[in-house]
Amino acid sequence: MDPVKPEEISHPPMDQLQGLEYCIDSNPPWGEAIALGFEHYILALGTAVMIPSFLVPMMGGDDGDKVRVVQTLLFIQGVNTLLQTLFGTRLPTVIGGSYAFMVPIISIIHDSSLTRIEDPQLRFLSTMRAVQGAVIVASSVQIILGFSQMWAICSRFFSPVGMVPVIALTGFGLFNRGFPVVGTCVEIGIPMLILFVLFSQYLKSFQFRQFPVVERFAMIIALIIVWAYAHLLTASGAYKHRPHQTQVNCRTDMSNLISSAPWIKIPYPLQWGAPSFDAGHAFAMMAAVLVSLIESTGAFKAAARLASATPPPPHVLSRGIGWQGIGILLNGLFGTLSGSSVSVENVGLLGSTRVGSRRVIQISAGFMIFFSMLGKFGALFASIPFTIFAAVYCVLFGLVASVGLSFLQFTNMNSLRNLFITGVSLFLGLSIPEYFRDFAVKALHGPAHTNAGWFNDFLNTIFSSSPMVALMIAVFLDNTLDYKDTAKDRGLPWWAKFRTFKGDSRNEEFYTLPFNLNRFFPPS
Repeated sequence: MDPVKPEEISHPPMDQLQGLEYCIDSNPPWGEAIALGFEHYILALGTAVMIPSFLVPMMGGDDGDKVRVVQTLLFIQGVNTLLQTLFGTRLPTVIGGSYAFMVPIISIIHDSSLTRIEDPQLRFLSTMRAVQGAVIVASSVQIILGFSQMWAICSRFFSPVGMVPVIALTGFGLFNRGFPVVGTCVEIGIPMLILFVLFSQYLKSFQFRQFPVVERFAMIIALIIVWAYAHLLTASGAYKHRPHQTQVNCRTDMSNLISSAPWIKIPYPLQWGAPSFDAGHAFAMMAAVLVSLIESTGAFKAAARLASATPPPPHVLSRGIGWQGIGILLNGLFGTLSGSSVSVENVGLLGSTRVGSRRVIQISAGFMIFFSMLGKFGALFASIPFTIFAAVYCVLFGLVASVGLSFLQFTNMNSLRNLFITGVSLFLGLSIPEYFRDFAVKALHGPAHTNAGWFNDFLNTIFSSSPMVALMIAVFLDNTLDYKDTAKDRGLPWWAKFRTFKGDSRNEEFYTLPFNLNRFFPPS
């Protein structure tokens, strides 16, 4: 037997991911782009419906209030996505609602000054205004860090070794949104998971007129089949005598969105009334803004790879965070019961469809804005059971996590130092947030439980985020543990050319602002 050659057992590191059909600045034909944009819009509905459906009833709101919040969140998602793809990082990323804001918002909902209000509608409006005020104030954190280029300065301490756990846990850290939710209604969750994998991977070579229709629209095809199946189960009375929670997770008529939605409704600023401001609420909300900043940083780097672009330079990353801060300000002004961060599931869909085109995401933003104003039509799609989305998340979150792991190719993984940093930060990035979540479920409050509510919310929010914990541990270890003589092991020689805008000629192609705006905002 001939000896194995080194090139037969190793693969050269690659700056850009290969195998994509369309990269960030190449565009599919208009018909295909519109269909793909609609697919991204449907996927973005999961979070846009889930967050208001959970929070509005806790605030005393009715189905009509829930529909208005869903419509408002979708509208702002569309606006923020357009702003980010035009003036922010310019990466093909959907800017959606963020679960990071749940802890401080729930704390505001349980504030004694609000819970004592007896009239449910008045309590809902008062709580909404309190949340709006906190989000408006907290948005200043990202606006300042982004537009002052302070986040660009901070990112100088990042290396491939330090970023691997952050990007990986941007996907892995959302594991509780995957199969645990699928398990709440296995009769529709499992078929959706199987069909999506079947269509996107095993039948991807099937073509119609030389077009890979199954691979491009695997999610939509599987969703239509399973949604119709779920509707058939609902109409046949299969859930008539099942527990209420099972009906909520499985039935297609439990959301009450279609009957409650107006035909036409255009969201506008301060539609819930003048926001109220409280220093404690605002300080706690700042923790959520910091968490969304870290999560979006990881998602931006994953999106760049799945769009076959180079890693965004610090200047571009900071610019994107600044515009995301503007987006969070809009969340507060319009009242969406959430802040903004990059939609991780939509980043994963870039890899599943092998289309990383910026235009596709901009079209999806158009769908979000359009259907948020046409209430009945938007509510029809928003009535899809969340279990179906969770099945898709099982694949897409895993795909994003694997993109994070792919950055290990630029480092020396035969180094015990790198193995220690990667392993410890990945493990603690999963373990610490799980401890905080499990503690909160059992004790009905987080591990941080002092007389200062704002302090409790700040710590509980920070340590409930896997990417946040991973970044603190990985970046600290990477910059303090044998850092002087390990630049090559850390991947810094490869990373160096992407630390300045002009360090790589491709940066100008991918990240230059439109309308010749670089004249007024030159890269630093």
